[in-house]
Amino acid sequence: TYVALLMGSTLARIKIKGRQNLPQRGPYVLACNHFSDYDPLFLSYAIRKPISFIAASDQEVEWMFAWAPYIYGWIPVDRKRLSPSTIKRSLAALKSGHVLGIFPDGGVSYNLLNKPKKGAVFLSTLGNAPIVPISIYGAERAWEGAFRGIRSRVCINIGKPFGPHKIASDKKGKEAQLEVIGHEMMCRIASLLPINRQGHFKNDRTIRDHQKNNRLVPDHHYFFKKRPEQP
Repeated sequence: TYVALLMGSTLARIKIKGRQNLPQRGPYVLACNHFSDYDPLFLSYAIRKPISFIAASDQEVEWMFAWAPYIYGWIPVDRKRLSPSTIKRSLAALKSGHVLGIFPDGGVSYNLLNKPKKGAVFLSTLGNAPIVPISIYGAERAWEGAFRGIRSRVCINIGKPFGPHKIASDKKGKEAQLEVIGHEMMCRIASLLPINRQGHFKNDRTIRDHQKNNRLVPDHHYFFKKRPEQP
């Protein structure tokens, strides 16, 4: 957390909205979009508590960031399926009252919100922990901007927690509920993003309701160059 505070304050101009929505104590699950490799740094900066991040075990880490897994306390996960060891370590963190950080779209999407994996909702229900939706945008330019002497603007928006939910015990019912709750989770994250970053969820009618509930409308990212949306 101290490393995140130091680097976050020097690399970028960070604007945080909705800190009052964070539970005063854990356990809870942070579910965040993933537009940048530096999102964990800025997420730690915003939360200012130790976070156990779930990270893909097959991703490559550049040599200059070899320290990151030790600083962040990553829990490795197979993106195709949740292994027993990942579930065990994640539940241990939640049962200890800690914060679990998950990027539910399963990888860096580099611009738009993608459809979710089921791990975030599944672990939330198993650990009886609410999910806190959160968005980060602007971090994708922070490192490169720092090399040019520019402190890029990074916006971090925190929504109100929801859940945990009770899910069915039968496989078919469980899969259906995980999909429905996962969609709700991504719509809550989308409500914290500018409309041109909401991806698959930008036309969902619940987004405006979530914004009213959060009392938070995201700043338009006028400081970015417009990029074409994915089909």
